[in-house]
Amino acid sequence: MADPPQILVIDDDAELCELLAELLGQEGYSVESARDAISGLARAQEKAFTLVVLDVMLPGLNGFEVLTRLRQSSRVPVLMLTARGEDVDRIVGLEMGADDYLPKPFNPRELVARVRALHRRAAHAGAPGAAAPGPAEAQQVLTVDDLEVAPAARRVRVRGEEIKLTTAEYDLLEVLVRQAGTVVSREELARRVLGRRLAAYDRGIDMHVSNLRRKLGPGPGGGERIKTVRNAGYILARERS
Repeated sequence: MADPPQILVIDDDAELCELLAELLGQEGYSVESARDAISGLARAQEKAFTLVVLDVMLPGLNGFEVLTRLRQSSRVPVLMLTARGEDVDRIVGLEMGADDYLPKPFNPRELVARVRALHRRAAHAGAPGAAAPGPAEAQQVLTVDDLEVAPAARRVRVRGEEIKLTTAEYDLLEVLVRQAGTVVSREELARRVLGRRLAAYDRGIDMHVSNLRRKLGPGPGGGERIKTVRNAGYILARERS
């Protein structure tokens, strides 16, 4: 029998940790909790978790510092818990490599839904239990100008240099690459990348696009690689036919 997916919750709210352990346990997850940043970071670095739920406000180091250190060695999906109304926390968290965020206070069922969505994406990315790609899929490489995406390996190269992306960034890029030259709406990207409907004032997709632009750099001709189409969405531009 396969081991249950492992979730690490790093939050100093003991009641919240207990509630999440109960709710996620009912969904088939095994949950560990850490009440401070130092022990949480150490646990995340020594064990391969399926997903990390990370609060911004922690004793000792804050959640941003934990995320920065964690991203030096791990691409585990991270769901950040931010203060309601603090848009800067959400923007900073996504810029630093968080996959999604949820403002406090929140409905615990919403957090469970977010965890399930992130887990599905991680499983699709090749976590234990995911179906192995066939020979043709394993060799497939999607190319747009000097950008190469290998879906089976989830590997991205620009001009031959490998680019490290988070789970959400990779998923977003693959959607855009597969529809290169076509506008993809923010609503469709939220559904396919974040596994949820786009909420009002939700900047998640926009920040992931911003991160991709920074990591991938300009196109071969120096122009913007991922273009914004006002009131429509985003398009991965093709500069060469």
